[in-house]
Amino acid sequence: MTSLDIESIRAEIDELDREIVELVSRRQHWVEEAGKLKADRAAVQAPDRVEKVIAKVRSIAEESGAAPDVVERMYRAMIAAFIDLELSVHRQHKS
Repeated sequence: MTSLDIESIRAEIDELDREIVELVSRRQHWVEEAGKLKADRAAVQAPDRVEKVIAKVRSIAEESGAAPDVVERMYRAMIAAFIDLELSVHRQHKS
């Protein structure tokens, strides 16, 4: 059994961070595309959709062994940031 030192652990976390940011970039692309299509501000904010996404990711977290509360907090923060971005895209596209 190999023991890991803190630097090895940090290197693994750094690589995961790179992968996560790349996935966020992919998600951003689709959020921007959605912002171009939605009819109004309410469609962008879509609180019912937000709650469906939260329920889905909590379920995925439970299945994968991640802490559902941590995943939910992360997703709520990410979704709020993406809603702001999508509102901006929506305004620009509808102008």
